[in-house]
Amino acid sequence: MAPSPPPIQVPEPDAPAPGGGAPKTRVSTRGRLRTYFLTGIIVAGPLAITAYITWWFIALIDSFVKPLVPASYLPDHYLPFSIPGLGLVIAFLAVTLLGFLTANLVGRSVIEFGEVLLARTPVISGLYKGLRQIFETLFSANGTSFRTVGLVEFPVKGTWSVVFVSAPAAPEVEGPLRARGAAADELVGVFLPCAPNPTTGFFFYLPRAEVVELAISVDDAAKLVMSAGVIQPEDPQARLQGMAASLRAAHQAGGPAPRREPQDA
Repeated sequence: MAPSPPPIQVPEPDAPAPGGGAPKTRVSTRGRLRTYFLTGIIVAGPLAITAYITWWFIALIDSFVKPLVPASYLPDHYLPFSIPGLGLVIAFLAVTLLGFLTANLVGRSVIEFGEVLLARTPVISGLYKGLRQIFETLFSANGTSFRTVGLVEFPVKGTWSVVFVSAPAAPEVEGPLRARGAAADELVGVFLPCAPNPTTGFFFYLPRAEVVELAISVDDAAKLVMSAGVIQPEDPQARLQGMAASLRAAHQAGGPAPRREPQDA
């Protein structure tokens, strides 16, 4: 008969690892619970906030759109419960239909007639023209405003702040600045957002040479500002490679034990 294998030696928790390595540290139950709780916060926090903001936006659009639709045309009138998001769907279809009508001759004529009426209204005309210019600048497919991220020295020399490059200065603005001795370089408008609320900030004109353009997206720059520098922009490819390397290391460390061939009796 073959000799029985020796009993398996189970090392003590604080015993040194084979090869003279550092001793294994025992993790207390309290430490494990703390780790699990923080991991749950990291996973559930963004999901909960995203779901809350999404639900709030859908409810806001529904509260504006549903009262404009006759009750007989809404499924909520025939069902014992309300369908969330129906107003958002109606608003999307209405805006898309408006864009389709504006693209043809008849719709364009109607829109121009409405703009003429608005232009003759004393107070509303200025508000409408200003808002239309803002929307055309932000949502135009060919526009470049607020699509370039840069750094400028602000508030003092040697300190750098994240800015969004707007548009070159208009002749009405550039002319007086040149008269007061502004730099000969092209003047561009920049918006400097405040952390952690990027909707507030400062707007000023600078020579283009004083703006250091960055090769990052506007989304990454907004995350950088809102997190006060905690969330740094990174290359997606590098992030995927890092995740793959971590998975390979975890697989090698805790992978299945190698197969052992059966011994002959």
